Amino acid sequence: MLEVTHLSRYYDDFKAVDGVSFNIGKGEIVGLLGHNGAGKTTIMKMLSGYLEPDSGSVTIDGTSMADKPKILQRQLGYLPENLPVYGEMTVADYLDYAASLKGLDGRDKVDEIRRAIKATELADKLHARIHTLSRGYKQRVGVAQAILGRPRLLILDEPTNGLDPTQTRQMRALIKEIAREATVILSTHIMQEVEALCDRVLIIHRGQLAVDEKLDSLRQSNCILLETSATDAREVLGRLGTEEGIETIEPQNKPGQFRITLHKDTNIRSASAVIARTLIAAGGELYRLQPEQRDLESLFRQVNDNQHRSNQPNQPNNEKKSEALENAA
Repeated sequence: MLEVTHLSRYYDDFKAVDGVSFNIGKGEIVGLLGHNGAGKTTIMKMLSGYLEPDSGSVTIDGTSMADKPKILQRQLGYLPENLPVYGEMTVADYLDYAASLKGLDGRDKVDEIRRAIKATELADKLHARIHTLSRGYKQRVGVAQAILGRPRLLILDEPTNGLDPTQTRQMRALIKEIAREATVILSTHIMQEVEALCDRVLIIHRGQLAVDEKLDSLRQSNCILLETSATDAREVLGRLGTEEGIETIEPQNKPGQFRITLHKDTNIRSASAVIARTLIAAGGELYRLQPEQRDLESLFRQVNDNQHRSNQPNQPNNEKKSEALENAA
C-alpha cells in the first residue's frame, strides 16, 4: 500500500533523513520510534506531501506523491503533534472547513463530519470555540479532522497526548477500527501505546532506519531464564559444552535461579529441551524454563546504544545496521 524508497531530506547542510526505505501493507499499524531529532517528524511530513524529499520517493497504491500530491493528500489523514487549529472557530465550523479541504461536499460531507464527531465523542463541544477547549478535547478535534473522508493512510503523531485513561482506551479502539480499512503510522514517545496497538516497529536513529521488525521478533532474546531445585545447575549444565549452544550461565538473585545465554544461531527450543533433560537426569526439579522477554522500552534503549557505539568512523552503514539488529534480536 505504502512504499517509501531511499527517502532523504536536508536542512541546509544537515541531513535530517538519510536513505530511508520501507513498505507498509493495508491494515498494518506500525510504530515509528526515535529520539527527538532522529528524523521522525521530517519523515511524516514527507509522507503527507507537506515536505518534498531531496531524493527518494513516496508511493501510495502505485501513485507517486511527487506526481499527484493533491489527489493523495485527500486520501490521507495527518495529525501533527501540534495541530495548527484556528482557535476562534467553533468545533463544527473547523470540521466543516477540514472536510472541504479534503474535497468532501453535500451529503458525503455531512455524513463524514457526523461519523468523526461520534468516533471522537465531540458532540457536546460542537459549538464551543476551539481556544476554550482543554488539551484533551483539542486533541480529539485533531483526530476528528484526520479521520474525515475515511483515509487510506493515517499518520498520527502523539495521538493520545493530553487524553485521560478512558479517552486513551477509546482512542486505541478507534485506531484499531480505522486499521480495518486503512494503513496507520503511529509516532509516539509512549511505549505502552506501541505495545498496545502495533505489531511492527520502525526505529529511526540519526536519520537512518535502524530497525524494521515485528515486535514479537524484537522482544525475543537469545537468553533463557531457569529456576530449579538444583543449585549446582551451573556446574551440571557446564558439562554440556559449547556444542549444545550454551555460551554463559549466570546465577541470579536467588539460589537456583540462572540466566542462560545461548550462541547467536542456537535454536532456543532445542536448547531448552537439552537443559531440561540434563537437569532432570541429575536429580533436579524444574520450576521455570522460559525464553527471556524484553519490553519495548529496554529494546529501544539498547538499539540506540548499539547504534551510537557502531556509528564510529570507518564502519560501513550496512555493517552498522546489521550489528544493531543482531544485538537487538
